[in-house]
Amino acid sequence: MTRAHRVAVIGGDGIGPEVTRAALRVLDAAERRFGFSTSREELPWSSARYLEGGAAVTPAEIDALRRFDAILFGAIGDPRAPRGVVERDVILGMRRRLDLFVNLRPIVAYDDRLVPLKGKRAEDVDFVVVRENTEDVYTQTGAITGSGKDQVAEAPMRFTRPGIERVVRYAFELARSRPRKHLTLVDKSNAIPVQQLWRDILEEVGTGYPDVERDAMYVDAATMWFVLKPERFDTIVTTNLFGDIITDLGAAICGGLGVAASGNINPGRTSMFEPIHGSAPKYAGRGVASPLGAIGAVALLLRHVGEREAGDAVERAIRDRLRDGRVKGVEAGAQRTDEVAEIIAEAVSAP
Repeated sequence: MTRAHRVAVIGGDGIGPEVTRAALRVLDAAERRFGFSTSREELPWSSARYLEGGAAVTPAEIDALRRFDAILFGAIGDPRAPRGVVERDVILGMRRRLDLFVNLRPIVAYDDRLVPLKGKRAEDVDFVVVRENTEDVYTQTGAITGSGKDQVAEAPMRFTRPGIERVVRYAFELARSRPRKHLTLVDKSNAIPVQQLWRDILEEVGTGYPDVERDAMYVDAATMWFVLKPERFDTIVTTNLFGDIITDLGAAICGGLGVAASGNINPGRTSMFEPIHGSAPKYAGRGVASPLGAIGAVALLLRHVGEREAGDAVERAIRDRLRDGRVKGVEAGAQRTDEVAEIIAEAVSAP
């Protein structure tokens, strides 16, 4: 019997629907070549829906996503909508309700010409960041109190032992599967004493992984080494806040946000995959946005649902077509969105 996977598709706002359509074209090619199928349901969750009728995405709607094996997400955000309202409903809503505690962000340079760092080549930029995805300040409402010069804004940086343990263990397992078997914790425990809990748990969990070398680095030093010596990194585990920041820098050193993909993962359960770029309203409807981040998200999605060979083929197609120049770049306007999709789909189809 044909292997079948249920996929929810959320195009979202701006360039989201365009890059998502391009990614689905590549998914079609992977299905034909590797002998599986997907049943897809498109969901109209977007700022546009909110603006038209004030409709928010409800917890019940998010709970209904559990019937899918995976979610392919485009982008959310519209300058006409209240800042952050729809993003919190959709993105943070899925992360919380579906307990997507791993944010997985590969930092991979596919071609030398994409690397902006002096003296560095693509082979020097090949690591992965495991960002904790359900705790930290992102999940705390916080408050602004007082008035005038007495106003105070505060939100707790909250971590739990179970929350840290599970993401650190995931990172150790991932590091063990990679050739270098090296895990780096990125924190700021010298200035934020509560983050010592991360270091304690790294050491405790690490005793069960004697084959994985481990170390820890402060986040400010890590950003410096991203630029000066990215080859020192293999697998990184870090907090929600720091992971959000350093992975945008990571995307920059491998070519830009247009090529970066991520997975919001609960291992073995419904998980969500997306490019890490935003909705870029100024490019919407012009057909010039790079779909490589969304196509890379399809590669991660395929591995999650057990189609590893197909996922590898999609990633290999991205790399090969960038290296041979048929895909001209990763920035908006370098090439038509649909043209890039067709080039990658053809590469995936070829045996």
